[in-house]
Amino acid sequence: MNRPVLNRMSKAIVIDRCICYDRRFSELKDAADADHLQIDELTSRFGCGSCCGVCRPYIERMLETGETVFHEIILPRERSIKK
Repeated sequence: MNRPVLNRMSKAIVIDRCICYDRRFSELKDAADADHLQIDELTSRFGCGSCCGVCRPYIERMLETGETVFHEIILPRERSIKK
C-alpha cells in the first residue's frame, strides 16, 4: 500500500528509531519476527507508536517490507471520516 512520502531522493535523512522511547526499528523488527508480533502488539510491548505517533508509519512499513532504516518522511495513512 502506497503512502505519501516526502524527500524520497534525500539520503541525508536517517530515521531508524522511535524518538519517544529511543527504540531502534531493528530491535522492533527482531521482536516482531521472533514472536510474530503485529503493530498493536509491538505498541503494547514497547510503547512505540503510542505517544506522538510519528514512528507508527515507519513501523507499519517495517512490518510490510522489513526495512529498518528510512531516508524519507512517511506521512501517516489517511483515515476515512465517517459522516
